[in-house]
Amino acid sequence: MTLRVAILSRGPRLYSTRRLVEEANALGCSVDVLDPMKLSLTIGNEGRRILNEGWNVEVDAILPRIGYSITRHGVAIVRQFERMGIYAANSSSGIHQSRDKLHATQILSSNHIPVPTTAYVRDWRDVERAIRQVGGVPCVIKAAEGTQGSGVFLAHTEREASELAWELLEKGIQVLVQEYIQESHGRDIRVLVVGGEVVAAMRRKAHGREFRSNFHLGGSVEGIDLPEDFARIARKAARLLDLDIAGVDLLESNRGPLLLEVNSSPGLEGIEKATGVNVAGHIVNHIIDAHAFTNVDLNQLLTTKEGNGTLSLKIRRYPELVGKRLGDLIVYDDDATIVAVSRAGAHVWQPDDNLILREADELIFYGILDILQQRIRPLIQRTIDARNSSPPEPYPWNIEVAEDPAAWAISDQNVSWRNRRR
Repeated sequence: MTLRVAILSRGPRLYSTRRLVEEANALGCSVDVLDPMKLSLTIGNEGRRILNEGWNVEVDAILPRIGYSITRHGVAIVRQFERMGIYAANSSSGIHQSRDKLHATQILSSNHIPVPTTAYVRDWRDVERAIRQVGGVPCVIKAAEGTQGSGVFLAHTEREASELAWELLEKGIQVLVQEYIQESHGRDIRVLVVGGEVVAAMRRKAHGREFRSNFHLGGSVEGIDLPEDFARIARKAARLLDLDIAGVDLLESNRGPLLLEVNSSPGLEGIEKATGVNVAGHIVNHIIDAHAFTNVDLNQLLTTKEGNGTLSLKIRRYPELVGKRLGDLIVYDDDATIVAVSRAGAHVWQPDDNLILREADELIFYGILDILQQRIRPLIQRTIDARNSSPPEPYPWNIEVAEDPAAWAISDQNVSWRNRRR
């Protein structure tokens, strides 16, 4: 059976779109390029439909190439395809998360992916504080949403940073102040991840005084052999943001690779010419292999049954639990169970009662929410009671009260400090 693929793109003549069409045809697919802004959708109890100029769109898989300017509408269209059980090479949630740089940075950093220090500002008067938090000037001022280097500026002074932030805020644009990585000025590494695997990588270099290295801004590119630590971060970032196809940008810093951003609609021209890799072919082959499996919102699925849901418990908040057996903590059954223990970037599914808890573990419960809460509350209360009943930690300082109230001293074994009122 011929696989029917729709490429959602407003630019059928663009290099990336043309290459994807060529490879899809070469691999025997039936392919159409659909302008997402010309698609409409119908939602109702009788079913869901997507229309193109009044005709039902019937396809087996879609490849979204959603531009920044139409993110909201494009995400709604992709979400409708997903609800109809049609495979999307990049999920609606993945596109949305990757476009919001603040949201993406929050997800990635919370999952131990190294990123440049970033501050979010809502008022230009907060820029000075933000600059201190990211290590001083020069620093990068960028819009929280954008792509291909748009809305990204290098500020050399606090005044320049404040003015740039003010201009963006005046336009209603969310602003990020980001650490400037001097040793990677004007260059970065773009990694193409397809289906969880790195298929190509290149180093991009800016020309002249431009510090942004994007190919479409005139930067030069060269293929590279990607170090494994860079590849591992790129694969993990794409996975965390729920993207089957991603362009991951990394900086080469003195402290190792730093993730700059993730693009859900990466351009193919620069990386195919720099590396000689048929990236478009990899993408279409992945769609052929994966189209039978549609994306699923696991949290939504687990809360479909009335009264059921998931809860988590971070062990680091209750250090008294470290070293305990899992089976000693809570009695659970089919109505309330621990489905997994999140540990060191992986999951232990259906964990054994004899598993010993570690400080960084997170317990993931599933079942009837009322029962889960009834079972977990006593556990939390016991740890709080144990904490309150413990003797207070000895104060580390020896306080000497001077006879003269105008003088006082605080000292420990090796430190003596005295202050006199004048």
